[in-house]
Amino acid sequence: MKANSLQALVEQFISEYRGGSLTSWWRKPLVGVAEAQDPLFRVLKRKHGFLLPEEIVNSARSVVVIFLPFAEWIVESNLNPGPASREWALAYLEANQLLTNLADWLAETLEMKGFKSKPIAPTGEFDEEALISNWSHKHAAYVAGLGSLGVHHMLITEEGCCGRLVSIVTEALLNHRTEPLEEACLHKLGFECLKCVANCQFGALTATKLNKQKCYEVCLSNAKLYIDLGLADVCGKCACGLPCSLKKPTADIERKLFYS
Repeated sequence: MKANSLQALVEQFISEYRGGSLTSWWRKPLVGVAEAQDPLFRVLKRKHGFLLPEEIVNSARSVVVIFLPFAEWIVESNLNPGPASREWALAYLEANQLLTNLADWLAETLEMKGFKSKPIAPTGEFDEEALISNWSHKHAAYVAGLGSLGVHHMLITEEGCCGRLVSIVTEALLNHRTEPLEEACLHKLGFECLKCVANCQFGALTATKLNKQKCYEVCLSNAKLYIDLGLADVCGKCACGLPCSLKKPTADIERKLFYS
């Protein structure tokens, strides 16, 4: 299956989801594919203990990762200090459900073509004590070439960092990333930024470290605030109002260098 046909399937599903009533909540989805045997997965296994693709589907050949970027109005709703906005919390829950349904459907579609496939929900198998999952969508997305991780530990894609991810492991051989991986974080490239650190009013994020426990406590406080919506354990302050919130900021630098 070619990347463009996979992209078309994903876009069609999202546009028809709930009769198209939520299309204004998202921007164009990004789809990336990693080779299941990419050595980076073994590096991640050693460093973080994440499952290998073949531990999920023993005959795995590809890992599909989908990024659903939030609409600008959702991001703007979460700019003010204090708790996460209600719009942000609801977008998180709606995106999780949409992506879960999408991944299930895509896995079933591949299964019908004879390829064993396994979807991994956006929230994964999250350990609330260790504060880690056995699979990382953002790291898989990095291997698939969708972007790189910023100081805020979020994936920075061509459509920014505000959104949600889902993965499908399959034995189908799909066109995978062949381009070299690029850094997208301004600070990591040596430019002055760290706006994500400045935005974290709770002291959970520094230039060198994320205090997961403190971050999770903030997320749980927001979950209590929006208990009527479901389990919206979110914050997102470190992702909003940044050069990388809605786009890859290094693209602007590349254009300036090209035209200078």
